[in-house]
Amino acid sequence: MKLSHFGFNLPDELLAEYPAENRDESRLMVLNRKEQTIEHKMFKDLIDYFDEEDVLILNNTKVFPARLYGNKEKTGARIEVFLLRELNEEQRLWDVLVDPARKIRIGNKLYFGDDDTLVAEVIDNTTSRGRTLRFLYDGSYTEFRRKLNELGETPLPKYIKRDVEPDDEERYQTIYAKNEGAVAAPTAGLHFSKHLLKRLEIKGVDFAEVTLHVGLGTFNPVEVEDLSKHKMDSEELKIDEKAVNIVNKGIENKKRICAVGTTAMRAIESSVSSNGRLNEIDGWTNKFIFPPYDFSIANSMITNFHTPKSTLLMMVSAFAGHDFIKKAYEEAVKEKYKFYSYGDAMLIL
Repeated sequence: MKLSHFGFNLPDELLAEYPAENRDESRLMVLNRKEQTIEHKMFKDLIDYFDEEDVLILNNTKVFPARLYGNKEKTGARIEVFLLRELNEEQRLWDVLVDPARKIRIGNKLYFGDDDTLVAEVIDNTTSRGRTLRFLYDGSYTEFRRKLNELGETPLPKYIKRDVEPDDEERYQTIYAKNEGAVAAPTAGLHFSKHLLKRLEIKGVDFAEVTLHVGLGTFNPVEVEDLSKHKMDSEELKIDEKAVNIVNKGIENKKRICAVGTTAMRAIESSVSSNGRLNEIDGWTNKFIFPPYDFSIANSMITNFHTPKSTLLMMVSAFAGHDFIKKAYEEAVKEKYKFYSYGDAMLIL
């Protein structure tokens, strides 16, 4: 399949600028791959599709306030700095994106905060917008990280045009987020409320937690028509023995194994044994899933409605079938579902 197969036009009013008032009261489109049927539900109706010992695989990564605004020395120009990943804790080196990039060269210094207590020096160019920064801060590492959190803001996606609001700090985070390191939320999980998770637990559904720190790899645009030539950025991945045991027991008992989100799906597909079982891993993945692709672990998934030509849409098309997803997206537009990070959800069975 080619990049051009994944384009579509979305009316502006269907882009969700805000989340649903209650997490589990967003809408849910249910796709049955075998029957090729589409149902319209509420997210809290999800419980009707799961039974005892079925498994939900959750990505417990936690978003950190990755977007900072600083001023360039001498000119005072306002520069956006988007923290991607920490390269060296001791030297306080970070991979970042800067905007506008044309103004930022090696040797430039950036000043942050009203009192300029945090300074960063540009020490390398990595990509057209990418830079390596060395942060200079007079304090311990813990104090430095606290300062970054204090100055940073919730990294809402660029297509949400409004300013960040206080509620975003809590709402752009899953309720089961634990391990800090993501620059974007695993958005399928944003629909789960504490109440819904409790009801699923009481019903006997098992939860397996994995950690994939969502980075640039997930969101970097695909710029080649031949998808096999697209290279994903690596993202940090951890799957422990506990998660492996829960998932593999579910597979052996022929239960429903559901990946909550494309990041959870990428995580499990990045560590599969030759006999179709999940393995432990503590490393990195740059796996790119696009049609055609044979999935090894999950037989269902929960996902949001994704942007055109995104790697996320390509994975969902590989899982549900390209024509079926196309039909579902056309139906979503007709039925006025909300799209993207704060939008509505889809359950694919």
